[in-house]
Amino acid sequence: MIFSLAWRNIWRNKARSLVIMISIALGLFAGVAVLALYEGMLKGRIRTVIDEETGHIQIHHPLFSDERESGYYIPNPDAVLKTAAQVPEIEQINIRTLANGMLSTSTGTAGVQVTGIDTLSEFRFSLLKQKIKEGTGFKPGKSYQAIIGQKLARKMKLETGSKMVLMFNDTGNNLVSCAFRISAIYQSSNARLDEKLVYTDRRELAELLGMPGQIQEIALKTKEDNQAEAAVSQLKSLLPGLKVESWKEISPETDFLAKTVDSYSNILIVIIMVALAFGILNTMLMAIMERSREIGMIAALGMSRFRIFSLVLMETVFLSMAGVPVGILLGWGTAAYFNKNGLDLSGMGEEMMSSFGFKTMIYPEFPAEKLFSVLSIVVVTTLISSLIPAFKAINMKPVENLKA
Repeated sequence: MIFSLAWRNIWRNKARSLVIMISIALGLFAGVAVLALYEGMLKGRIRTVIDEETGHIQIHHPLFSDERESGYYIPNPDAVLKTAAQVPEIEQINIRTLANGMLSTSTGTAGVQVTGIDTLSEFRFSLLKQKIKEGTGFKPGKSYQAIIGQKLARKMKLETGSKMVLMFNDTGNNLVSCAFRISAIYQSSNARLDEKLVYTDRRELAELLGMPGQIQEIALKTKEDNQAEAAVSQLKSLLPGLKVESWKEISPETDFLAKTVDSYSNILIVIIMVALAFGILNTMLMAIMERSREIGMIAALGMSRFRIFSLVLMETVFLSMAGVPVGILLGWGTAAYFNKNGLDLSGMGEEMMSSFGFKTMIYPEFPAEKLFSVLSIVVVTTLISSLIPAFKAINMKPVENLKA
């Protein structure tokens, strides 16, 4: 009887019931949309770190990461490369020569990280060629060329064809300086790297550092993302004298973002649900006050307080069951559309987004694995918000209500 009575009651005032259903649907849609957006931004950032910056794994001299001195290069690199190539999970290998230095022009100086690369390997590994906005990369037959970031070029008032001087310490701790000509300017989705990362030819940089044929970094990519940890463990056992790190250790801020994004999204969902709870509470209280004479009559006819309490809760459950599927479908449809076509956030400012390492085109993903927790929050919210109206109903005095 409670079920049929509750079902009839919610349709006695269609407008009020529709308001609650729409509120629940929009609340759930907002929660799903927030999770989908955060999921898309997080996965986009992780993909950028892996595909364009660090790779899945990097190998260094044990002291290089702490001091970043050129003298801490990888001993016997050919043997290390051969060992890395034998790990079945490894798909790509890229080698680099690194040095911290100063860039000097007539307009001033700036601290930079000089990265010596093999052009074809780097273009394939970090997609550097796709980031180039001016120029075409290193020109054949010419020496001492450099590729710099767009932000650094603007800061130092440089353009393709301009000359600049790079200064750094060699392996003997002697100051070395050399003039380079800018052959290309690139722009990535990470403005912080664009302002400090300078690419040069690996062999030329190694000669200037006094360590011909040596490298400081081996970057690796696995066939699948979930193979990275297994490959790290295997490489650590095969190369005990070297430091092997996953992208999570190389880019701890990205790993921290991945661990905290759930907390931030849940906080936003709770805020949305609190607002939804007040809406349901207000509407249900109005419904109870309007039906005070009816509640007094059924109480006078012998319906127990427990049944009246259950009746109000059941009405809220029915309203939730009607609103939840609509909210899920709206969230899924919106996430699916923007996952395919992308959500352009360039209106927020490309420079602002890149300063945090995010691309302006985001591809939200429907958070299927978090859907149960969101549904639980919605159901609990609607039930809690119906408790006050339910207690109000059972505390009404039948005689006074019938006189109303």
